[in-house]
Amino acid sequence: MLNCKLIEDNQLLKLKRNREIITMAQMKTLKFDKTGSPEFSKILRLRVNEYFKKNNKNIYGNRSMVIKTIIMLSTFFIPLIFISTGLVSSPALLFALYITSGLGMAGVGMGVMHDAIHGSYSKNKTVNKYLGYTINLIGANASVWRVQHNVLHHTYTNVDEGDDDINAPFFLRFSPHAKLYWIHRFQYLYIWFFYGLSTISWITMKDFVRVHRYQKMGFFNEGHEFRKELLKIFSWKVLYYSYALVLPLIMVPLPAWIIILAFLSMHFVTGICISLVFQTAHIVSDASFPTPDEEGVIPSDWSAHQLATTSNYSPKSRIFSWLIGGLNFQIEHHLFPNICHVHYRKLSGIVSETAREFNIPYMVKTSFRVALWDHVKMLRQLGRA
Repeated sequence: MLNCKLIEDNQLLKLKRNREIITMAQMKTLKFDKTGSPEFSKILRLRVNEYFKKNNKNIYGNRSMVIKTIIMLSTFFIPLIFISTGLVSSPALLFALYITSGLGMAGVGMGVMHDAIHGSYSKNKTVNKYLGYTINLIGANASVWRVQHNVLHHTYTNVDEGDDDINAPFFLRFSPHAKLYWIHRFQYLYIWFFYGLSTISWITMKDFVRVHRYQKMGFFNEGHEFRKELLKIFSWKVLYYSYALVLPLIMVPLPAWIIILAFLSMHFVTGICISLVFQTAHIVSDASFPTPDEEGVIPSDWSAHQLATTSNYSPKSRIFSWLIGGLNFQIEHHLFPNICHVHYRKLSGIVSETAREFNIPYMVKTSFRVALWDHVKMLRQLGRA
């Protein structure tokens, strides 16, 4: 039996219902036009509920999620443990171990912590809480990610100044509504370097910058609680650096600059992997970038908005889907973030059929290569107009 609701009273929906999220630049409330396609959302959720009830499944992870968790955490930690034994004296082996750990880091990020922080890994909230901390173990921070990703990105996907995933530094332009600079003409060439630096940014200053900004937006309380949050972020990073870099610097009989370079290569691999998986679902030529009106109203209802701003890719590749935590089914993930990614493949048929009935676009690209090429074209287009 389906023993849980599709829409839970979790933090995401509490924030959506009980809090008006105000962007710092616009300083006005963003909200969706509820007159768009409410029947689509209602019918879709009824059908998805029926799927779980008919198949006697729940919306959470299963044994395959446990196996994936063990594999990904092992791929991340075992190379680091081996490095810290002091037995590694070859630069080539050091780089190979760090890069392998980087692939494990990407797997933890996309296939473990992502579901856990959304509350979809397990019906046990304690399990979700502690597995959500795996993002802290790879150098980022669960509290900051929850606001950036669960709330701002998932609520205001591709909305300029609302979706923090497209609020980029001046030398990158991810929205046609962002200010255009001459340097953007070349972003499709140099973007790969900055994608590689993305997780290095997480483990250094990004979390501290964003937690201060989110505090000003009302997501973190002022005073003692905010200082406590800052201390938590700092403490987790100290722990991460201790086993990922400091211990290897002590134990590995190689020059420090080689060890640091190998450590950075680990993060470069992780940054490229994670950035490309997420960006190829939203920064593509057929995705919309809606603009709120003067009253802050986004011209569609929330469900239709997710379909207009999100694209799937490589739907037939089971191995690829397993490796990236089902994020090739981004449409299903955005519509049902509280459902574990192990169910997305089955749900995609229900979503695409329902969208077709209501004449709502359901965007999907045949392969990751096609999606990646379209992403490059979109970056080039954004650099020119």
